[in-house]
Amino acid sequence: MLITIADVLSAEQVAQARKMLAEADWVDGRVTAGYQAQEVKRNMQIPEGSPVAVQLGEMVLGGLARSPRFMSAGLPLRVFPPMFNSYSGGQTFGTHVDTAIRQVATTGQRIRTDLSATLFLTAPEEYDGGELVVEDSYGTHSVKLPAGHMVLYPATSLHRVEPVTRGARVSSFFWIQSMVREDSQRTLLFDLDTAIQRLALVQGDQSVKESGVQLTGVYHNLLRQWVEM
Repeated sequence: MLITIADVLSAEQVAQARKMLAEADWVDGRVTAGYQAQEVKRNMQIPEGSPVAVQLGEMVLGGLARSPRFMSAGLPLRVFPPMFNSYSGGQTFGTHVDTAIRQVATTGQRIRTDLSATLFLTAPEEYDGGELVVEDSYGTHSVKLPAGHMVLYPATSLHRVEPVTRGARVSSFFWIQSMVREDSQRTLLFDLDTAIQRLALVQGDQSVKESGVQLTGVYHNLLRQWVEM
């Protein structure tokens, strides 16, 4: 399941993040790449655990906590501390699969990467190229979103970032360990939760209300079967 989530950060928050990142120290993005990814990764990023990364990471986590769509789609158990990268001057990240287990540099905690997330911090018109291309069983998806918007997709997917040929593409990226490991199960739960929320908007029809209650029961019983804590 690949979904987009609008307005994780407000325009004011994006502007603040951009200002802080412009003044920060950047390093070669390969410092956090696995063996396979090092061969195809060409970008810059903010060091893990740096004061800027920590402060902006808290801002991103706050935005996620306020997003019902993220909570419904991701069913997050743990979120890897958000990181920040930049592509410019032809930089790219070739086709790869994300590492299955990531270790938080500051705490040593290990997180299973069920979902990958990219939160765009530059508007599409500010740069050429830089599309996130995700391959899954339904085909190939090219993603380039407004600043403050995010895409969420299975970390098992092959994906790449196309070369940035003008301007700079700045974003936050991170991973989520979900309470529900299987993407097919998360997709079913997300669709069911979406249907329940739509039914809740229907006023005055007792049969619709009763159907909503029944579906809510099904949703929570599926959670009981599939959730890992």
